Amino acid sequence: MVRKSLVIFPVCISLALAISLATAGDIPSGANLSASAIVDRNVAARGGLQAWRAVQTMSMEGKLGAGGNQRAILPVRPQGPTPSLNEIPQRPVNETQLPFVMELKRARTMRGERVFKGQTAIQVFDGAYGLKLRPFLNRRLVEPYTEEEIKSVAMQADLDGPLVDYAAKGTQIELAGMEKVEDRDTYKLKLTMNNGQSIHVWIDAQSFLETKIEGQPRRLDGVYHPVEIYYRDYRRVSGLQIPFALETKVLQVAQAAQGVKSLPVPPEKIVIDKVVVNPNLEESRFSKPEIGWAPKAN
Repeated sequence: MVRKSLVIFPVCISLALAISLATAGDIPSGANLSASAIVDRNVAARGGLQAWRAVQTMSMEGKLGAGGNQRAILPVRPQGPTPSLNEIPQRPVNETQLPFVMELKRARTMRGERVFKGQTAIQVFDGAYGLKLRPFLNRRLVEPYTEEEIKSVAMQADLDGPLVDYAAKGTQIELAGMEKVEDRDTYKLKLTMNNGQSIHVWIDAQSFLETKIEGQPRRLDGVYHPVEIYYRDYRRVSGLQIPFALETKVLQVAQAAQGVKSLPVPPEKIVIDKVVVNPNLEESRFSKPEIGWAPKAN
């Protein structure tokens, strides 16, 4: 069975990036810059503050990788008769490319669709409340987001990303040092949101574009794993430059209960085929899907 985290669609929301590499390319690597100066150069490299404020809607189409999980199952002492190999369910080996559509609208409104075996999963978020329909998991009723899912989406639901208008959003920033990301010097910024949550963003020291962002931790095998999202393949769209390839990496952690390090998780890849800036999106696209309703569990 192919099952992806709810984070798939919010990852795309942070795609709002970059215009001219040359604009900031003459700043030397390791220059003595403050956190606010780094953000200023980042926003300028992405097209400028006014350009991003003019973006009211955005749509994206592409494919996301699902399955292909050759990750072994953690060893567990068997209870009762030992099952034969034929009785143990096998994880899908080959990655499947699932078509998806993501539609974004200010403020913090989104609709995501992805297709698997002819069935369309739908997610809708209005900035405070979310709904989901997942027919390929045999869930054919519309369900509300869990509190954890709302928290995950709300952390990433800015159409223009976390750095544009950060002060107006109540975000505090600080420079946490410099690090290498894929052999390039980057500034590591710590962002503390107005709800107290914090994430890190890595800014290329030459282009001043985002190269990596800290994602919402993912729970696997009963343990939360750190998540990193890499941005690649920038292309210009309507005067803005958008990364057309993303890669999500779930990091290994030490698991004291098993006395071993967690098993590796294959990277998850998203490829964007088409981006439209300021499309005309009907308000009805962001309402509850017209299918049966499953009330929230007590």
